[in-house]
Amino acid sequence: MKGYLFLETGDWFEGEWFGAEVEQSGEVVFQTGMTGYQEVITDPSYAGQIVNFTYPLIGNYGINTIDDQSIRPQVAGVIVAELCKEPSHPQYNQTFEQVLAKYQIPGLSGIDTRELTKLIRKHGSLRGMISKTLDSSLLADWKRKLELQEQDDQKFSRINLLPLVDQVSTRIPLFYPNQGPHVVVIDYGAKFSIIDSLKSLGCSVTVVPYNYPVKEILKLNPDGILLSNGPGDPKELTPLLPEIKKLVTSFPTLGICLGHQLLALSFGADTEKLPFGHRGVNHPVINLETNQVWMTSQNHGYVVNDESLKKTDFIVTHQNVNDQSVEGMKHRFLPIQSVQFHPEAHPGPIEAFEIFKTFVQLCSVEKGVKQYAQIS
Repeated sequence: MKGYLFLETGDWFEGEWFGAEVEQSGEVVFQTGMTGYQEVITDPSYAGQIVNFTYPLIGNYGINTIDDQSIRPQVAGVIVAELCKEPSHPQYNQTFEQVLAKYQIPGLSGIDTRELTKLIRKHGSLRGMISKTLDSSLLADWKRKLELQEQDDQKFSRINLLPLVDQVSTRIPLFYPNQGPHVVVIDYGAKFSIIDSLKSLGCSVTVVPYNYPVKEILKLNPDGILLSNGPGDPKELTPLLPEIKKLVTSFPTLGICLGHQLLALSFGADTEKLPFGHRGVNHPVINLETNQVWMTSQNHGYVVNDESLKKTDFIVTHQNVNDQSVEGMKHRFLPIQSVQFHPEAHPGPIEAFEIFKTFVQLCSVEKGVKQYAQIS
């Protein structure tokens, strides 16, 4: 069955429909990884987005039971050049198409993904719609809805709606016992691999909802706080910033992706939207303290404004080699660090994992101080 991708620029593409037979709208973004499509579609940071995969063949090793990053796929839709319907891998148990159909996610194949990527790079991230019909009246109606949405966004504050983070965050606290320091993960859309990374270093982990009260977190007696990744504009979470600052100034803290941006905002810095974001596993980042360059996995459309950081007590520790955007920062006096990239994904494959090791060491010190205080 034929299907169509409409863009707000008026451009459109024709392809072959696969997955669920439902029409869907979302922000159209491109992802440059050669592998990892399962991790991409289940990453909560992609909620609300139609992902254009630049690698030409998707689905060739199927979907397994171990690489999901959340309990279900989170993307709004997918665009591929070529879909493999007969994967070959000893661990696969479902095809890419079967998973999309199961979770009511549409896809289009046979699309010129190179041309679509060039359009996104030219115009910036675009809103789009996957449709079953090439109907001018449908397209006109959709564009009118986009215009009304823009007007609403200008008239009304969106900060109390929290649609995407609320959609992907846990509803109840989840506890993973272990022998090491206790880390509380604030779940704005945390990837499973972040929790697995902490557990691999011996940490006990409690995952709590994004709006869990600070007084309840204190009752959990954490040794450290991790602010997770997640979808959307960080400024949509502005009402939570005072609580975040109160929490992170009390414990060793690590922020990842959206968590990194929220840290900056809570201390008075600013964030801004990139033209088309960083989404892939091949983004070079330089550590300004050691001059080492890591190849990193990234998925974000917003960054911390480097000029605004100068009025805070944060210093930039990591920088994107391609566009010099802020990729990491640390507080001058408090044990707080954050990174824009994903150290748990470590495509390098292992160098960025030291971010977790440093954080867990700080948490271990905090735990030791508590134990000493109890003895004395």
